[in-house]
Amino acid sequence: MIERYIQYVAVERPPELETAAEARVRLGAKFPRTAVRRMTHLGLLIGSVLDGQTPGPEDALVYATTYAETRALEDYLTGFPAASPLLFQTSIHPGGVQQVLVGRQQPLARLWPLAGRTRLVEQALLTALLEPAARVFVVGGEERGTWMLEQGMAAARPFAFALVAAREAAGAIGRVAFVPDAAAKDEVPPSLEVFADALARRENITWSGAGGNWAVTWL
Repeated sequence: MIERYIQYVAVERPPELETAAEARVRLGAKFPRTAVRRMTHLGLLIGSVLDGQTPGPEDALVYATTYAETRALEDYLTGFPAASPLLFQTSIHPGGVQQVLVGRQQPLARLWPLAGRTRLVEQALLTALLEPAARVFVVGGEERGTWMLEQGMAAARPFAFALVAAREAAGAIGRVAFVPDAAAKDEVPPSLEVFADALARRENITWSGAGGNWAVTWL
């Protein structure tokens, strides 16, 4: 069995129709003033769930998002023929978690950016379990799409989550475990959004993946 202990968890579920500008008003005090103006909606949400948490130079971070923050690109393209230069700059932004790390000047040993659909949660958790650092941040989320949503290329709801998984059990509030089993059924794991909802409710999650069984439980 491979396991880590959850030391911290936070989930941000803003109003479904909240814009990035509204998020800057609501969450702006959590960031350096010079960083807020160029942050995406997801970057702001990730900064909120990481508020008070300080990754260090010995820590690692796994970042999971399916749609890679396409909302800024949607807004930029929608603005033609008078598209905003600022939206163009934002549309080629670093990832949301990178915006937070750079804005707050927080170092890391390693950053693992992951994207995907069906297996994204499983891949993110497996990366965290196999990461040699004693403490791993697992962070993920999405922005709400507009016209790209109709093409299946954007999320329907905005959200962000963060959990800190450590090797030590002291002070733990939960546990992530993988038990290898060659006979395990290859079930579809929870989506990123379902996983975030379960974290918010402190709901146990179990499923069988390729090669073994997964469990996220609360102590």
